[in-house]
Amino acid sequence: MPTVEMTRHLYRFFPQLENRTITVPAGSVAEILNAVNEIAPGFTDYVLDEHGALRRHVNLCINDTIVIDRRTLTDRVREDEIVYIFQALSGG
Repeated sequence: MPTVEMTRHLYRFFPQLENRTITVPAGSVAEILNAVNEIAPGFTDYVLDEHGALRRHVNLCINDTIVIDRRTLTDRVREDEIVYIFQALSGG
């Protein structure tokens, strides 16, 4: 099963995910995020916009490759992969 890891900031909003290994069934990025949302209700509301696309400030990588399809989240996640979810930094 794929493993999902995220930045500490996200654990602050979803403490039920902290201090545990998050594993979910393999599938599309959309399916992975929905599986995390079942563990921590409201998670997808935080990382996805009203159209179901990744929010501008959220980045997602599968292993060391950034997700290409930010809009429909069709990139596939295999059994042995790690999904990293993190917030983009901006400023000037």
